[in-house]
Amino acid sequence: MKTIHRICIADAREMREVAEASVDLIVTSPPYPMIEMWDGAFSALAPEGGEALRRHEAARAFELFHLELDKVWVQCFRVLRPGGIACINIGDATRTIDESFQLYSNHARILMSMLRIGFTPLPDILWRKQTNAPNKFMGSGMLPAGAYVTYEHEYILIFRKGRNRSFNRAAEKENRRRSAFFWEERNVWFSDMWTDLKGTNQDLVDPTTRARSAAFPFELAYRLVNMYSVYGDMVLDPFAGTGTTMAAALASGRNSIGLEIDEGLRDTIRGTIKNSLRIATDRIRARLAAHRAFVAERVAGGQSPKHSNGVHGFPVITSQEVDLEVLCPLKVAEPFPGSFQVEHGRAEEREAAVSPGQLMLILET
Repeated sequence: MKTIHRICIADAREMREVAEASVDLIVTSPPYPMIEMWDGAFSALAPEGGEALRRHEAARAFELFHLELDKVWVQCFRVLRPGGIACINIGDATRTIDESFQLYSNHARILMSMLRIGFTPLPDILWRKQTNAPNKFMGSGMLPAGAYVTYEHEYILIFRKGRNRSFNRAAEKENRRRSAFFWEERNVWFSDMWTDLKGTNQDLVDPTTRARSAAFPFELAYRLVNMYSVYGDMVLDPFAGTGTTMAAALASGRNSIGLEIDEGLRDTIRGTIKNSLRIATDRIRARLAAHRAFVAERVAGGQSPKHSNGVHGFPVITSQEVDLEVLCPLKVAEPFPGSFQVEHGRAEEREAAVSPGQLMLILET
């Protein structure tokens, strides 16, 4: 199986590079309005908003910045296929402007915009960000009415275009079953609170670039891609940043398109895709090892699974897992700058090709 991954330096508010109803899943994290590190970017897109911010007109600036994001969400609705899913990672902002501290609820503003556009909201996920902050409060410490809750979580808002996706043809049903996840993964992934992402943000890019782009963890994107798409689907990230969503799609046997307005991040995204072969191999090995350990624990506890996976030969809990096939990227080629072709095979093929102590990138240019 082969997948294609394309980098486009483009404005997501127009999205001319993406055809109507051509995308199955969107996984993205936009810049967050009212977070100081993004003031310059939003002021360039919405000069009136930048001027309002300089005049301390916080509510007006907040709305004008979000109006620019609204243009992207309209395009997302256009390019999604019926039944397609959009996952938006967004954090709220807390900020003092003109000596007044308050919350700027980015997630609520995006939710209202998506409803107006016509998206159907689905249950969202809170993920708790790991922090090294020594204090769990903001403000004046122990004095009532002067301290504020410290924000350590972000939202993953999830929306669907229209009704549930249909899998009608025999080949579609078979591919869906091949794309299944493990029972024990379902129990963790489909929780409404993720607190276990610490340590999963592998070194796809250098820390300085990652901080500048506010990249989310690889594991976050990897889960969403596997939860809401099947092998061969097209995954779009209209705010590609460092390319984390593209890396997760590559690791999961999906196609991807990444739009990024900052030309300076092109080489960073290319580097991420090249590094993702190693990251994918590590993640898939860990995934299979975790399942085998889970099965061993069940057997030791006297709860032997009743089903067997016909592809990999290990026990599974449910009949929906018997055709599950874990694919792994075997080879990455870049025939044209910014356009990558990836060959995928069963995880065992990767194990046979590269021993655990000799992981290396297989890249043709």
